[in-house]
Amino acid sequence: MKLQILIATLLAASATSAIAATYNIDPTHTYPSFEADHMGLSVWRGKFDKTSGTVNLDTAAKTGALDVKIDASSIDFGFDKMNSHAKGADMFNVEKFPTITYTSKSFKFEGDKLVAVDGELTLLGVTKPVALKVNKFKCIMHPRLKREVCGADASAEFKRSDFGLNYGLPNFSPEVKLAIQIEAIKAD
Repeated sequence: MKLQILIATLLAASATSAIAATYNIDPTHTYPSFEADHMGLSVWRGKFDKTSGTVNLDTAAKTGALDVKIDASSIDFGFDKMNSHAKGADMFNVEKFPTITYTSKSFKFEGDKLVAVDGELTLLGVTKPVALKVNKFKCIMHPRLKREVCGADASAEFKRSDFGLNYGLPNFSPEVKLAIQIEAIKAD
């Protein structure tokens, strides 16, 4: 009887681990974007054009891990002069801090639906917790790639001043809203 329980446990464990998979972030379908109020007059928006990383996901165990790297020099406000200024020492200081990271080992599910990710954002060398709300999540067998692809739309809010990004305060609001679309392709 003990042997049967051991075999059943090992089979269950191997079945669960077979469901766990690693996905590589697709940089052509992943763009973290942000917005902040400008003196109550308008809302400035920007995005980062170069993102990489991995997602480890086990939907059966309802667990996951996320490791995202953003090239800070890929910032794009749609305005060249602002892009150049944002890369400078008084804002994103891309020479000293070329990479922004987000890491997590805590995925939250409601039933089978991924609803949140608790992780840590590192910006300007400062690491703070930032929770992502997952507004939409879906995995499909991609018709062209012939591999599973998962995608999500996530959002979050944080104070940029908590990370030392103080340029323009108080005219530019310290509160930043994030909107992140992400797609990741199952690794071979």
